[in-house]
Amino acid sequence: MDTPEREEPFLLTLWRDWGDYIQTNLNIPLYVVQIASTILALGFSVVLIRVANAAAIATANGPKRYTIPPPRAPPNDGKQTVEEATIKLPGSSAIQCYAPATGQLLGLVNPSTPEGIDRAIAAAEAAQVQWKTTTFEQRRAVLRTLKRHVMDNAQEICRVAGLDSGKTLVDAQLGEILVTVEKLEWTIRHGERALRPSARPTNLLMAYKRNKVVYEPMGVVAALVSWNYPFHNLIGPVISALFAGNAIVVKVSENTAWSSAYFANVVRGALAAHGHDPALVQTVVCWPQTAGHLTAHPSISHVTFIGSQSVAHHVATSAAKSLTPVVLELGGKDPFIVLDSAAKDLTRIVEIILRGTFQASGQNCIGIERVIASGAVYDALVAKLEPRVKAIRLGPDADMGAMISDASFSRLEEAIAEAVSQGARLLAGGKRYAHPEYPKGHYFLPTLLVDVTPTMRIAQNECFGPILTLMRAPSSSAKDMLAIANAPNFGLGASVHGSERDPALQAIVSGLKAGMVAVNDFGAYYAVQLPFGGVKGSGYGRFAGEEGLRGLCNMKSIIEDRFGWLGVRTGIPPAVQYPVADQKKGWQFAQGVVEVGYGGLGKKAGGVGRILRNM
Repeated sequence: MDTPEREEPFLLTLWRDWGDYIQTNLNIPLYVVQIASTILALGFSVVLIRVANAAAIATANGPKRYTIPPPRAPPNDGKQTVEEATIKLPGSSAIQCYAPATGQLLGLVNPSTPEGIDRAIAAAEAAQVQWKTTTFEQRRAVLRTLKRHVMDNAQEICRVAGLDSGKTLVDAQLGEILVTVEKLEWTIRHGERALRPSARPTNLLMAYKRNKVVYEPMGVVAALVSWNYPFHNLIGPVISALFAGNAIVVKVSENTAWSSAYFANVVRGALAAHGHDPALVQTVVCWPQTAGHLTAHPSISHVTFIGSQSVAHHVATSAAKSLTPVVLELGGKDPFIVLDSAAKDLTRIVEIILRGTFQASGQNCIGIERVIASGAVYDALVAKLEPRVKAIRLGPDADMGAMISDASFSRLEEAIAEAVSQGARLLAGGKRYAHPEYPKGHYFLPTLLVDVTPTMRIAQNECFGPILTLMRAPSSSAKDMLAIANAPNFGLGASVHGSERDPALQAIVSGLKAGMVAVNDFGAYYAVQLPFGGVKGSGYGRFAGEEGLRGLCNMKSIIEDRFGWLGVRTGIPPAVQYPVADQKKGWQFAQGVVEVGYGGLGKKAGGVGRILRNM
């Protein structure tokens, strides 16, 4: 029987027909077609392999889901209210945690001891040995997972942060979630560029060298953070420390000790999800007398402190014992300048003033502390602001939440009363508020104080509370505005509003003694990760942005031979070798080297001759 012929595969038939067509119609030899096709097939294969590898890496380093149980609090049935609204209990070393807005008992936390701090640092140090070898992509993967978790669990994080600090859910969304996700996103997108080795220029004499700066992990760093934004203030330093290859120990505030373990576990969960040691992130909470053990610890390579001027002196003194570098962010007395040229924009500006002043009950380091205007603009602002401030409602579910404690109430009331006695006008608030539903809550009435002058105490010291002060300038000139704006011993943030065509606008931007300035906005520099920090009494150093990341690294300068493989290396010429045979000739030779390297054309030519004559 005849064996039936097998049909040729379609692709092979197509290949033969295509080859015949090219030979017949295009007059191209078959071997050329085969070589070109092979090259195309190889190229296509390489592309496919790279796409597959990229997909595999994306899958391995993509965001992962994980679960962190929130902290438990006793039921809010009215029976679990603290007897005394204070974190310090008589006869006990434990920290009493309670909700500042309601007085609800949240629990007790045992403070860290020096031995406990030692253990935390040792655990972080051990974990950092492996972490410092990770790639930027591996670190980005952890941050992507953390970002997903924060966004997926934003409501729970806001609830916990608000319960522990007294702020409303809206204030928590803006001050805890938005800014944290922004920092994560910026670091994921731009962090590697900031820490990538940086090539540096050379000169004629050293043209055979190549130079670079590398940014290496420091080891274990520390951050002492404030209570006003318990989630963001804890997570922010952790993001930068981890991406720079460090481990970190965060000393959280006693006022928000209840939420800190949960927030730290949020980060640890992201590390564990990718197989990294969660011990990289440690938190401690202690009374002030113990904090110096952390800041003076020889295993801590860097300290970031966010807090008051008075405490900063202790932190800097303590860190100096081990010569540990410190970044200090100490709050401000931020001016908000409104020029006459902004008269048509007052409706928008009023909304910004209210949010910038009363967000988180005014407990913001870059909050608006002084509104400065002149003439009709000043009068219009007073008229617009008075009814709006009086309408702000207090309560955990209202417009403005509670303050963290009543510790500053007497100070604020005295400063307001003193200003009134010196000529200021109190149009709203000015005192503590006994909330009818939450008698144990720490509420202070939204306050509007106008006609404040630079010599008043309230114009010089940070309020850190819901106090809106207005100051009248003699005119809208740069000179008059700057005289008031720069008067206090603070220089953190500042805002100036006016027409871009107003010559005073840029003069004020240049003349403000501040670390950050927002033009026709408020605090916007914080939403784009510009370096954050101040001047004068607001501290020194910067966190956030490229400068903040690099500040958590050891900047190592490296110079190498460009043509070492050709044997081109530095040698000491005979004229200056020890023992120097002739000082005069040696000097002439060295002078010739300087002239060749740095002189004009004539000097360079003379330098060559000087070198040749004195070799």
